[in-house]
Amino acid sequence: MAIRTIEIKKSAFDMNSNRAERTREELKNEGTFFINVMASPGAGKTTTLLALINKLKDEFKIAVMEADVESTVDAVKISELTGTHSIQIHTDGQCHMDADMTKEGLDGLDNNHFDLIFLENIGNMVCPAEFDTGSHLNLFILSVPEGDDKPLKYPLMYQVSDVVLINKIDTLDYFDFSIERAKHNILMRNKNAVIYTISAKRGDGIDEVASFIKETIKKWRTQ
Repeated sequence: MAIRTIEIKKSAFDMNSNRAERTREELKNEGTFFINVMASPGAGKTTTLLALINKLKDEFKIAVMEADVESTVDAVKISELTGTHSIQIHTDGQCHMDADMTKEGLDGLDNNHFDLIFLENIGNMVCPAEFDTGSHLNLFILSVPEGDDKPLKYPLMYQVSDVVLINKIDTLDYFDFSIERAKHNILMRNKNAVIYTISAKRGDGIDEVASFIKETIKKWRTQ
């Protein structure tokens, strides 16, 4: 009996990329800048978002899409501590957000116009890097306790990220982590990556990252 082989993976990625590109164009036409935030669990995604949003909310109308397998903890925290609009997306066990799921989340923002939308993606070092969400900027957070070798172990995540934040620098005294070695490893994977060192908890470096986002949006609006 003849065996038929179907290349589902390529087709699925192609369809996702097409949907993502349409989303990018739609958001551009609306004047909405979209940032996809990725990191491993516990790296400080929500804490970083809280710090950044409080620096940006006076200048931009902001919304946040929180993606988790279960719970509404992060969406509630964002709403209560920043006053910005937030929604929770449950991924039904999926370890990432893809373009279709992201579009559903965007449609769930009640047709309000936002200048800036953040997606806090699922905490995962692998799957989120494989799926284009339609974002204009991919931001990845590497925390000091994870180790400075992670760019070597999870190359795709760093290859697709435009900005890398090295977070929890307030813990450097307690871990065998070299900022210079981490930067070297990141740039080995992506020579164009923009790198900042921050402590989201203490606020170190947050002003610089917020300024970068402002300038990026300003340039994007003129393109």
